[in-house]
Amino acid sequence: MFPWLDHLQESKAGMDPAFLVTVMDVRGSAPRECGAKMLVTAADIIGTIGGGQLEYQCTRSACEQLNQLLAGSSADEGTAETFVRRFPLGANCGQCCGGVVEVLFERLSAGNSAWIADLRAYYRERVSVVIATAVEADGRALKYLITPEECREYGVTSSQLLRDAITTSAREIIAQAGGARRLRLKSDGETVPVLLEPVMTSSFNLALFGAGHVGSAVVAAMAGLDCNIRWVDSRRDIFPPRLPAYVTPVESGSPAQEVAAMPAGTFYLVMTHSHALDLDICCQILRRDDFVYCGLIGSVSKRRRFERLMRKQGMPDAMLDRLTCPIGVSGIENKKPEAIAIAVAAELLQKRAASTASHAEHRGNVRVLRRSV
Repeated sequence: MFPWLDHLQESKAGMDPAFLVTVMDVRGSAPRECGAKMLVTAADIIGTIGGGQLEYQCTRSACEQLNQLLAGSSADEGTAETFVRRFPLGANCGQCCGGVVEVLFERLSAGNSAWIADLRAYYRERVSVVIATAVEADGRALKYLITPEECREYGVTSSQLLRDAITTSAREIIAQAGGARRLRLKSDGETVPVLLEPVMTSSFNLALFGAGHVGSAVVAAMAGLDCNIRWVDSRRDIFPPRLPAYVTPVESGSPAQEVAAMPAGTFYLVMTHSHALDLDICCQILRRDDFVYCGLIGSVSKRRRFERLMRKQGMPDAMLDRLTCPIGVSGIENKKPEAIAIAVAAELLQKRAASTASHAEHRGNVRVLRRSV
């Protein structure tokens, strides 16, 4: 979900200078939303804030600062720790969006990146958290990680009122499941820009059975999306040694039993190395009846064979109709694992959008009924 975060944590890039570039404020039309990020290191760029001239100019600004560091300059000799730049997205910027974007540049190093490991830990524990960044008048960036229960502070603020105001606003975002927010708060008579970025517990849950070529490609295709993946296989040492934070590998001698571990509203993909195991898992899923999607890899003939076997087990046609096989959006004939994964990811996103719209409509109907009582 957060490529820049995975990169920092896994490669320990925080030991070397890097700049985290964040869209801090948007007025009018812009390529990306408030909170979009990219990481600029001496060797790579991870993530995107929208491409085009805006991203090019931001990358150049970050690289100029990095070059000063590599040349031996210190922060006191012209290398800024934190700064904000404003970009009108008109002809002068080489873009036609017409809006205005403020971009936050933060230098990351071993001395100021403790919050990164804590954020990753919160995400792995599925704790909703808000990243708060306050840029004080002297250019210092104050960082906070705020959950419903605690507030962790990185750097020392000169105002307890500022800390309290940030904490209150962050918890409002968590309670309302809101998006990123730009604030202007007072601290010792100065106006302080504050960016609040929620990292919320996602309700998009995918149980993926099978760690073969297609399963691995699906995980890669879902990278960067707001999805929690529980990846299940019965074979030992089948999973890659490094996995993104949103993936939980499960090595189980009884994969079908893992169906019961998933919450209601889960999306399921079944693609193990065994047809018998596929059948067992699909039966467990269909009997739950509280899932959004149950996809089985295979052909039309495989589906018909499975339907015959399921009917012998007493499963009604209404239940069998909820099985999706073959899987993936139509029109893609390429059988390479990567192509299948793209088609499947597209279908999952379609089903996710339809499910979310349906729930939103239901909530709206409930509100109307309550008002009429």
